[in-house]
Amino acid sequence: MRIPLIILCFYFILSCSDKLKNENDFVVFKANPKVENVSLYWKNDDGVILKSINNLKNKVERDKKRLKFAMNGGMFEINNSPKGLYIENFKILNKIDTLSGKGNFYLNPNGVFYLTKNNDAELIDTKAFKYNSNIKYATQSGPMLLINEEINPIFQVHSKNVNVRNGVGILKNGDIVFIMSKKEVNFYNFASIFKELGCTKALYLDGFVSRAYYPEKKWIQKDGDFGVMIGVTESKK
Repeated sequence: MRIPLIILCFYFILSCSDKLKNENDFVVFKANPKVENVSLYWKNDDGVILKSINNLKNKVERDKKRLKFAMNGGMFEINNSPKGLYIENFKILNKIDTLSGKGNFYLNPNGVFYLTKNNDAELIDTKAFKYNSNIKYATQSGPMLLINEEINPIFQVHSKNVNVRNGVGILKNGDIVFIMSKKEVNFYNFASIFKELGCTKALYLDGFVSRAYYPEKKWIQKDGDFGVMIGVTESKK
C-alpha cells in the first residue's frame, strides 16, 4: 500500500517538531524573578570588565553567593562595552541605540529586556521603551524573536542562516526563560522553542559567541569574552 504524500509530509513535520523539542539540543533555565536573584553584570568592583563566566562566578562567590545559572546578556562592541542600552543598579551605563544599521542587532524590531525595582521582568520593542527610575537592570538587543506570542514574521522557516544562539523570553505568569542552543539553529526554529514553552515575547541575545553555565544540568561553560552577562544567584548556606 502506498502512503499518501500528505501523510508523509505530516510525519516529516511532526518529526522535525519533536527534534526541536529535544532538550538535549538546548540549555533551558526558567527563573521566577520574584523569588530568585536575577541580575545583570558588566564590570567587577574595581571597574574591570568581567568578560568571562568564570570571572563572573568568582565575583559572586566573593560576595558570598552561588552562581546557579549564567549566560551572555546581549551584543557588545569590540571593547566589550554594551551594544545599546545598559542599566545596572538603576544607573544608565550605556545609552539606547535607535539608529539603523547592518547585522542582527538592527533587525526589526529591536528590543529591551529589563527588570524593575519590584522584580518584574519585561521585554519590549525598543521603539516603545520609555525609561523610568524603577528600572533596575536593562539590556538591549535584537531582533525580537516572539511578538505577542507570534514568531517574528521576518524569519524564514527553511532559512539556512544557522548558528548557535541564545535568548530570553517571558512567560504569561511573568517568569523568565533563558535558552541557548547547543547546536546550530536558524532564527525561526530558535523562536519556535520559546513559543512552544509558552512565552508571550522573546528576544535574541547573541550568536556563535554564546555560552551558558548551568551546573545542575551538568552544562558548564566558564569561558567567554563578553560585554554584559546575566546571572542567577543564591546566598551560600
